[in-house]
Order: sequence, then C-alpha cells, then structure tokens
Amino acid sequence: MDKDESWAVIDDVRVTVADLLEALDDDGWASPSWCDGWTVRDVGAHLSMAATMGTLETIRWVVAARGSFDRMIDLATRDRGKRPTTTIVAELRGTVGSRRLAPTTTWRDPLIDALVHSQDIARPLGRDLPLPPEAAREAVEWVWQRRAPFHPERALAGLRLVATDTGWTRGEGDEVRGETGELLLLSTGRPMSALGLDGPGVATLDARGPR
Repeated sequence: MDKDESWAVIDDVRVTVADLLEALDDDGWASPSWCDGWTVRDVGAHLSMAATMGTLETIRWVVAARGSFDRMIDLATRDRGKRPTTTIVAELRGTVGSRRLAPTTTWRDPLIDALVHSQDIARPLGRDLPLPPEAAREAVEWVWQRRAPFHPERALAGLRLVATDTGWTRGEGDEVRGETGELLLLSTGRPMSALGLDGPGVATLDARGPR
C-alpha cells in the first residue's frame, strides 16, 4: 500500500469505530478493552489523540510522566477518557481526513493504531470489524521493522509467522499460521488465545504463557 491508500483505510476505520462507539450503552463504554488497564472508553479517546493533542497538552503530560513515553500516553489517554462520550465520538469523527502525525511517527504508525485499537474495542464486545488484508500486511511489516514499542522479534523468537491470505512471513522456527490481521494482533501483544491461529507454533506460544 502507498501512503494515500493507507490514509484512506485509516479514515474508514475511524468512521467505523465512531459509529460503533456512538451506538454503545454505558456498560459497553465501561467494558475492558484488549489494552491492559484501559476501558473501551479509554481506547476510543486514545484513537483521536495523536491527531488532536497540542504542544501544551503534550508538554503537560511529558512533565507529569517524568519523561516516560509509555506513562505519558497512559496519563493522557485516561484523562481524555473522562470526557463525555459525545465528545469522544465527535473528536474521533473530526480526525477523518486529518493527516497530522505525532512527533517521531510516520504514516504507518496511525495505520497500526487504527487497525489494532479498532480490534481492542470491537472484539471484547463481540463485534466483528474485518481487517483489510493488505492494510494489515503493511501494518505488521512496520511493527516488525520498527520493533519498538512491541519488540515482536523478542516476544515471538523461535517462531515463523505465515499469513494465509497475503503470503506475508516473518521469523524462523515453528509455524504459526493465520490471516494477516491475526498475525498483526499477535505481533502487537494481543491475547493469543483469542486469535484465529493454528500450526505447531501455537503450542509453543501456549507453553510460554501470557505475554
């Protein structure tokens, strides 16, 4: 995929997730997501953050987090998650068409955010949001190339990931097979037991336990 195609997918996902969030009741908003410690509400608020957070807000949370990037993201996300649900949905809809990037990121990073966080919201709620295979391939390749913050080369060492729909592969060892979107979720630390995977490498992952 090229940059323009990627942004088109990001916009589609933003609209789809905004529609999903808008239809939720209070229990849905408060449900745990696949992001550890974050509710669906938090993830919904996080999805608009990179495109809307200004310099002063960024500095505020960097100072509060004492320079820790991960803590800064967590603090800012939880704070934004306190906003009214109508505001969270409106902010996400307002990012459609935006090409604004967070510092140090490229156009592939919001693609990862959109694809993975859409599943963080949808799957615990039992909703089906298909992941476009070619977009998932672009995203998972960038996850492996960039390494941080997920470091799949360490977490999935000794395994060979094989995409059954796009032909994408990575790693050496026992095979773990699945659709590219499932391998993207695996590579970003989502719960392996909830993914549609097979192959001898699945038993290896089971033996390693939760990541």
